[in-house]
Amino acid sequence: MTKPSLPDLLHAAVSAVGGTERPGQVAMAEAVAEAIDDNSHRLIQAGTGTGKSLGYLVPALAHGERVVVATATLALQRQLVERDLPRTVDALHPQLRRRPQFAMLKGRSNYLCLHRLHEGAPQDEEEGLFDQFEAATPTSKLGKDLLRLRDWADETETGDRDDLTPGVSDKAWSQISVSSRECLGATKCAYGAECFAEAARERAKLADVVVTNHALLAIDAIEGAPVLPQHEVLIVDEAHELVSRVTGVATGELTPGQVNRAVKRSAKLVDEKIADALQTASESFERVMELALPGRLEQIPEDLGYALMSLRDAARNVISAIGATRDKSVHDEDAVRKQALAAVESIHTVAERITNGSEYDVVWYERHDRFGATLRVAPLSVSGLLREKLFEDRSVVLTSATLKIGGDFNGVAASLGLSPEGVEGDDVPVWKGLDVGSPFDYPKQGILYVAKHLATPGREGTRGDMMDELAELIEAAGGRTLGLFSSMRGAKAAAEELRGRIDNPILLQGEETLGELIKAFAADPKTCLFGTLSLWQGVDVPGPSCQLVVMDRIPFPRPDDPLMSARQKSVEEHGGNGFMAVAATHAALLMAQGAGRLVRATGDRGVVAVLDPRLATARYGSFLRATLPDFWYTTDRNQVRRSLAAIDATAQADGK
Repeated sequence: MTKPSLPDLLHAAVSAVGGTERPGQVAMAEAVAEAIDDNSHRLIQAGTGTGKSLGYLVPALAHGERVVVATATLALQRQLVERDLPRTVDALHPQLRRRPQFAMLKGRSNYLCLHRLHEGAPQDEEEGLFDQFEAATPTSKLGKDLLRLRDWADETETGDRDDLTPGVSDKAWSQISVSSRECLGATKCAYGAECFAEAARERAKLADVVVTNHALLAIDAIEGAPVLPQHEVLIVDEAHELVSRVTGVATGELTPGQVNRAVKRSAKLVDEKIADALQTASESFERVMELALPGRLEQIPEDLGYALMSLRDAARNVISAIGATRDKSVHDEDAVRKQALAAVESIHTVAERITNGSEYDVVWYERHDRFGATLRVAPLSVSGLLREKLFEDRSVVLTSATLKIGGDFNGVAASLGLSPEGVEGDDVPVWKGLDVGSPFDYPKQGILYVAKHLATPGREGTRGDMMDELAELIEAAGGRTLGLFSSMRGAKAAAEELRGRIDNPILLQGEETLGELIKAFAADPKTCLFGTLSLWQGVDVPGPSCQLVVMDRIPFPRPDDPLMSARQKSVEEHGGNGFMAVAATHAALLMAQGAGRLVRATGDRGVVAVLDPRLATARYGSFLRATLPDFWYTTDRNQVRRSLAAIDATAQADGK
């Protein structure tokens, strides 16, 4: 039997989803197939509207070996498993003569734990477990959530938190879920045969395509114990997010509350002397943390060093003792022991990591008004880890709408541990970059407007001229505005001021769930939506409801961000330009993502307005603009107001 051709397979898949074949999608599919065939790596930038999911799924399914697809967002995971994969498999089945299987796999804490549900959650004050359903009042929000979870447990087939709609609070979910460290293991657990997390793993082992998330991919790479099944091909979608997700997984933290909980959970399982030593270490750590000031710790202060060594040693003794004692008076002892062990091991790991000290780690204090101080440790860079763990023994395709920063792939490649394109040598993964463009006509569909006449934004204080500009732009656009702010404080200040100045309704992130806000924004063209980070990347509203995207300022990292400033300093110490490599690259990625909210379909028209004159006047401005879609560019405020008014008039004439 002749092997079906890639163009025929792609055509069948695109027809099945009711799409239109695009040249960029064809080029992408060919590049993915080539990478799989010659076991090499690709970085592929595919603009919004390319149809990149099919661009990688079709060659991956045609290949026949197991493929892992890792995405950053829940929305894309669901789209792949619920829409793209079922349709694509159906469409390719007649030509492939086989029906590839697919499955979704997440971290254990995303699945309902039947043991937790039926046997109870750990209670810090008393030994054993307690029934969280009896403890919560049925009329409280937590009580209602828990009762709904108990009912849902009888009907769900997956136990996957994301299949529960509407969702429940993190607090409620934590009562009926466990981390991988807390899990008893299928062989020891009375509910092992029915376990949702184990069932998901078994489905993944049998699947041809496993859809997972960046965090689980990072855990698989970092922890050495394989979570994902063996696979020949790895496709990382939304790859611009990978470095920050891996950094998040590789970050450790310690808080007095966390240490206190570990003390309480382990106290009844070890003899008094060992428990007292951990209690004493916990108290000295808490005293140090009460005085902690936010910022990076380039040297570990002596008092903190002593406190961490005491914690490390006391935790190690508790871990040994828990493993050697049994106490039949404790209800469901194995579960209680596992919970306590997980809590103490977590403290031991972080205390030991900081105590050992590594030039490749950054340590800092954070302080929160409500929760007090936190001690954090994160890797200075994850590039070495990614180079070693990601690109060996498999073909890797990384794709996103934003991978070219300042006009080339080398910046993103370096953050992934790759050498510049074309460099070859021992232990150097070979890769090629490909920009397949976008089907949208950006110069005709959008305007990039920089408000060059405004004052340069300072670190603090209100920007009266910026508020005036924002109000005028929104009025010219007739609403239809997505406001992207570099801080929640900025978003709140703008919403509060403009609600008193203009008639258009203004929705503010945090006042309702993100999904509800986006739905309300899409439903009424007169409405505006203001918010911060998750809006820069998570909004997909084609059509007339989003015709003006405003960025209040260039989203550089905060100068006092300990990890970013440490990374910047490290680049400078190695002879590079730290500002461009770290701060400007971070800002460019976010701005490209933010600007990508404007044009989501071929009929979309609108303006991206940046209310920060530095995009037009600073030397790095051209680098940032080169990362944005190729919109028509202007600094003429009157021209932009006329254009917005014309776009609004057209939309109103069309009844939208």
